[in-house]
Amino acid sequence: MNNRKVTLAAAAAGVVAGAAGLGLLAMPAGAGQPPTLPDVSAESLVEQVLTSEPGAFGGTVQVDNKLGLPSIAEIPQLADGKHSARIWTDGNGRFRAALPNGQSEQTVVHDGKTTWSWNSADNEVTKAERGADERKPDAKADAANPAEAAKQVVGLTKEFSDISVDGTARVANRAAYELVLTPKASEKTLIREVRIAVDSELKMPLRVAVLTNGTSEPAGMIGFSEINVGPQDPKLFEFTPPAQAEVTTPEAKERDRDRSPELGLEQALQGENPQVFGTGWDTVVGARIPAEAMAQVPAEAQGLVDRFTKKVSGSWGSGKVFTTKVATILIADDGRVAAGAVPEQVLFDTIGQVK
Repeated sequence: MNNRKVTLAAAAAGVVAGAAGLGLLAMPAGAGQPPTLPDVSAESLVEQVLTSEPGAFGGTVQVDNKLGLPSIAEIPQLADGKHSARIWTDGNGRFRAALPNGQSEQTVVHDGKTTWSWNSADNEVTKAERGADERKPDAKADAANPAEAAKQVVGLTKEFSDISVDGTARVANRAAYELVLTPKASEKTLIREVRIAVDSELKMPLRVAVLTNGTSEPAGMIGFSEINVGPQDPKLFEFTPPAQAEVTTPEAKERDRDRSPELGLEQALQGENPQVFGTGWDTVVGARIPAEAMAQVPAEAQGLVDRFTKKVSGSWGSGKVFTTKVATILIADDGRVAAGAVPEQVLFDTIGQVK
């Protein structure tokens, strides 16, 4: 499945991650006997999560999702099952991420001036020129970083949560505190709690675990199974396009998107111009799929939609709903879309506001 054959199901999976505010979810490893650490306040750990700026390190992130998502060729880390990724940073803005995808791999490198993204499957390279002080984070690279996932969750939900410290943990053989965010009783959400392991020495998040209502095991987590703190090989932050690689720019890719109905559909679903309703855990993101995109959905995409959704209707109209353990997406027949980490009734109550 190449970039011009992105299906509606793949787009929906992207919305799930964004609407839940959790980025990619993964299963950590390296657990051991909980360490004994000095007491610390929840407020202090929240501040550490939001302000942490890790120094140089390299590490492996393990993935084992139980979200109820279908297998999507272009976004393997979102689908149920086990995956992994490798990330490196020099602590000064340069980074590298390696995201395996079956027999191929997506490599993202920021060398201080340029962000390179290489897909080995089609030997395509995207080149974006940016200064070190104005780097726009790469979504795929940041999604594989537990520290970034934790910042996103805490930043979005801390005002709407009961926050506590629930003992300690050992992650990637490092001692950490367990910070717990529990949605307040007034929040209408599928999420029961989010647990963040914060390194006691580095003050950076090492793991994010998401638990949902009605289940005893986490729906998903993101965490390091191995981390090597300290200077990394400078060559990791250099990139030269492989021979015969097609090099393009984000602007050129956007022009291609504008000419592709199915990618226009994906763009609408992923909320590049989102309408936001509510706050906190029960925030709903809305969008409208262009009429021309609705009329030209490929048969392959429509088949996946029918397979992974159920038909619903109400005073708002009729459509299909796509449900996972952490989020719900409602796609109305007239092109309106609403998504959030909420029960479907919340979307039924909200979609009427989507313009």
